[in-house]
Amino acid sequence: MLKQVAEGVLIHQSALLENNTVVVQGGDGVLLVDAGITGAEMVCLANDLRELGRPVVAGFSTHPDWDHVLWHAELGAAPRYGTARCADFMQDVLADADWKAGVAAGLPPEIAGDTPLDLYGLITGLPVATARLPWDGPEVRIVEHPAHAPGHAALLIEERRVLIAGDMLSDVFVPLLDDTADPIEDYLVGLELLEGAADGVDVLVPGHGSPARGEEVRARIALDRAYVEDLRDARVSSDPRVVAPKPGWEWASAIHEGQARSHARRSRRDGTPG
Repeated sequence: MLKQVAEGVLIHQSALLENNTVVVQGGDGVLLVDAGITGAEMVCLANDLRELGRPVVAGFSTHPDWDHVLWHAELGAAPRYGTARCADFMQDVLADADWKAGVAAGLPPEIAGDTPLDLYGLITGLPVATARLPWDGPEVRIVEHPAHAPGHAALLIEERRVLIAGDMLSDVFVPLLDDTADPIEDYLVGLELLEGAADGVDVLVPGHGSPARGEEVRARIALDRAYVEDLRDARVSSDPRVVAPKPGWEWASAIHEGQARSHARRSRRDGTPG
């Protein structure tokens, strides 16, 4: 079920939301980034890694959205890292006695019966400003930024020239803004940090959708920036993910409509242009 995208870097893509799980090969095992969304997929992945003789020695969640903090016992008990803000957010979620019912209610009905929640959100927060992931493998640089979700981080594997972007730079989803005091500015800051990290990158793996290679990496960044600036300035979007979405993803254009309405309301309330 794994497809190689660069030397020592493999991905598995889920069928439903095109989530990309990333496997990075190290000395004694693998780093598993955003483990998957169904039990069947994770069990299959665990079996494949066992056959390769590559146990999971570390995990990482790029951010605290439900589909990036799942885990399965078959993957083992390796430490599952995230940024300090990501881990703090998950601790707040898990502190609610009814968290499991709340999470289950928000799952897509197609996979709700096969999404394991027993190990949900058990993230070990790395100290604030940690620059490198602690594991026995190629150096992995942590690029934390304020876009999309609390404690969101991309991972840059410089030796392999790969950028793992989390829920940004997708070819199926437009930029998804967080509910912060200034979500548009936060997103633009995130894009600027990703652009700086993309120097020398050959392969980009987004959280959802197709990997990008070569010049397409910069094109993805430019497309996301144009979308966010159009939203900020209340311009009609010509983004292909809005006006000509991938077949089967027509529903995703409604995300843009909702964000445009939300930004318009915020602008009226704050008295700002747009």
